[in-house]
Amino acid sequence: MGDLLVLALVTLLGFATHGELATAGSRMLSTFIPLCVAWGLVAPWLGLFTPAIAQDARQLWRPALAAVLAAPLAGWLRGFWLNAPILPVFILVIAAIMALSLVLWRGIWVFVRSRQVNYG
Repeated sequence: MGDLLVLALVTLLGFATHGELATAGSRMLSTFIPLCVAWGLVAPWLGLFTPAIAQDARQLWRPALAAVLAAPLAGWLRGFWLNAPILPVFILVIAAIMALSLVLWRGIWVFVRSRQVNYG
């Protein structure tokens, strides 16, 4: 669930930085859904939904790699949806922002989980 929230924030950030947040409305789905689909297809291959991996700080390279691998697929899906060209700069920017955001979120998650006391 946290990954989806991060992808939603990445989408909102993208529209906000282009000054289109107030008028975008449902157009944001043309970015958010391809990001989610691409992430959902790539992340399991890197074990990102496995609790042991998701809670290990040494594995924080995995979401970054998954973001870099998912970005071209997301760009292609978005281009197909919009019947528009796929801009290489979009792929590079979305890969970098996605990787940074997901590693930050998952790093916070790992930190919080490591501080919790296990009573079982």
